[in-house]
Amino acid sequence: MKKPRATAATKELPGLTARSDVEAIVSGRHGDPFSVLGVHEAGGRLVARCFVPHAEFVTAFTLQGKKAGELSRVHDAGFFEGKLTIRKRQPLKYLARNAGGEWQLTDPYSFGPVLGPMDDYFIAEGSHLRLFDKLGAHLISHEGASGVHFAVWAPNARRVSVVGDFNEWDGRRHSMRHRVDTGIWEVFVPDLGEGRPYKYEIIGPKGEKLPLKADPFAFRSELRPATASVTTAPLRHEWGDEAHKAFWQNTNIRREAISIYEVHAGSWQRHPDGSFLSWDELADRLIPYVVDSGFTHIEFMPITEHPYDPSWGYQTTGLYAPTARFGEPEGFARFVDGAHRAGLGVILDWVPAHFPVDEHGLIWFDGTALYEHADPRKGFHPDWNTAIYNFGRREVVSFLVNNALFWAEKYHLDGLRVDAVASMLYLDYSRKAGEWIPNELGGRENLEAVKFLQKMNVAIYGAHPGVITIAEESTSWPKVSQPVHEEGLGFGFKWNMGFMNDTLEYLSKEPIYRKHHHGEITFGLVYAFSENFVLPLSHDEVVHGKGSLLTKMAGDDWQKFATLRAYYAFMWGYPGKKLLFMGQEFAQRDEWSEARQLDWHLLDHTPHRGMRQLVRDLNYLYRSRPSLHARDCEPEGFSWLVVDDSQNSVFAWLRTAPDGNPVAVISNFTPVPRENYRIPLPAAGRWREVMNTDAADYGGSGKGNAGAVVAAESAGGGIYGSMLLPPLATIMLECMPE
Repeated sequence: MKKPRATAATKELPGLTARSDVEAIVSGRHGDPFSVLGVHEAGGRLVARCFVPHAEFVTAFTLQGKKAGELSRVHDAGFFEGKLTIRKRQPLKYLARNAGGEWQLTDPYSFGPVLGPMDDYFIAEGSHLRLFDKLGAHLISHEGASGVHFAVWAPNARRVSVVGDFNEWDGRRHSMRHRVDTGIWEVFVPDLGEGRPYKYEIIGPKGEKLPLKADPFAFRSELRPATASVTTAPLRHEWGDEAHKAFWQNTNIRREAISIYEVHAGSWQRHPDGSFLSWDELADRLIPYVVDSGFTHIEFMPITEHPYDPSWGYQTTGLYAPTARFGEPEGFARFVDGAHRAGLGVILDWVPAHFPVDEHGLIWFDGTALYEHADPRKGFHPDWNTAIYNFGRREVVSFLVNNALFWAEKYHLDGLRVDAVASMLYLDYSRKAGEWIPNELGGRENLEAVKFLQKMNVAIYGAHPGVITIAEESTSWPKVSQPVHEEGLGFGFKWNMGFMNDTLEYLSKEPIYRKHHHGEITFGLVYAFSENFVLPLSHDEVVHGKGSLLTKMAGDDWQKFATLRAYYAFMWGYPGKKLLFMGQEFAQRDEWSEARQLDWHLLDHTPHRGMRQLVRDLNYLYRSRPSLHARDCEPEGFSWLVVDDSQNSVFAWLRTAPDGNPVAVISNFTPVPRENYRIPLPAAGRWREVMNTDAADYGGSGKGNAGAVVAAESAGGGIYGSMLLPPLATIMLECMPE
């Protein structure tokens, strides 16, 4: 048989390499480069094959520097092959030369795989709970060399390569090994260190080259508008928060005081030129401020990597990476540790419901709908123009569950506030008839999302006692904060959206009309203990034309301030944990914007300073009086004192706990002071006035009860206290034992 002639580019091969393999390697079309490149046996000897563009000569050496053979160039694009003098297969280094000089490189194809069969087993099963130690980019030592191990899930790709400035963004240089059983692609790139940008070049199932993809497991990213992932070493931080973690691990969290300060890290404060503060600068300013304000936790709106500032972080493309806007990942670790040492918890707003359609992100990741549903009736969110995770795919569920575990373990976070849970639970969320697909039982419930949320909560609470999960869930879905073994979703807490909606609606009405809407306040206590609730006055209430909390209040400026003060004390006395968005503690006047810092100059004015002082004092009261927090989630700690005085718009109730003095909370939501108002109280004697929102120190008119109310048995039976209820004010009375 006549031997085919070599082309101009391809010489006759000294070994056994098929010409088709060589052409596929140099054109970037080979689906299994490890079967060709590296060290292989051929004709009873070991041969080395490598692809080194720009090289004219290549000499092979062992890692110890022993010469192992001269390689011949068999393709002008830079394919080399040659027989080796070594007898044992091992990693190689190459000395490459051309007319311009010489350089060294270590052959990635001469190394064995990093992942093992047990990884394959658990990944395929969807039960791997250490994916963040296996996927992504990790600086490791492997078979005698230091470098970076890359691994990414792309089961439908024909080829996956890691590209970066270290290989001229050339996808032919570092094509990855395909682990067929799991769809994972991996490669160890020797001699590569930290701080190097990279992406994945993926050839889809139809042979199409996709837009370069960021790493779904990237632990660090470039600063926007750049979108590459960045290699990084494991966190270099020595934690000093053992006491903080031990406290929360060994307490009944439902019975602790939790008062959350919600923060958008990019607009709390800024430099004079408008640039962001770094994590260390935020630590120096924000942590002392929150401690001084009396809150127990900081909750950050999403700080995971995201390309678009006005998304506030809710359209994230890097769930495993703290955004580069505020510095390196270690900076965020230092912030969390500093907060813990100061006695503050840190909660992350977490977004597992959807992801943006930016081409460098998860969308159509390997040329197929991999992380999302292919059918837009399940895979596209009409409200946010985003893709919805496919909660029925075990690899996607594993990606998200591992992410929750990652933040708890690596960054010691105290909790996750899970965004948009309602949009996950309902297949017809924001959809008209015909725009959604019923579940297998014909219903509207997303059964796959339910299983995901349950699995996530079981994993978090099982692995990290002391860490809490909080659901932003706006419907009446049952048992959101009940254990999974009791058919609940397994969250620790749920936002009480009804409280927020009803109370703000009530207080936006002129006082004269409030008597007709009395039930908007009392109705909330019908369901107040059906879940473990957080009472949220969040960023959602001060954006999109809604104005600030101050401007929502009815009346003139005096009435607005008085009503807001009364509202805060009403809320701090109401059963449930507390959350207040930044700026509302000093009555920010303008609607919040992510594009600028808060209006700190308002603290130069007495009413705003008074409001902040009130919030500080409320937090102190709430934390120091067990009656105000220890039974936040249990009906035994609440009883009405005055429930039906709609004519005067007065509400009064009693908060109790086994280890605390009873506290009566009384609100007067009219601008009329009520003289000699009689409140039934459970015990005779002195009731100290521990809070009065009309106090002059807070900017009020100074009306009150001279520090105390005396309760006595009345002639007609029963114990009553007669008191002055200041206008548009809330007072709290603490029973003082003899």
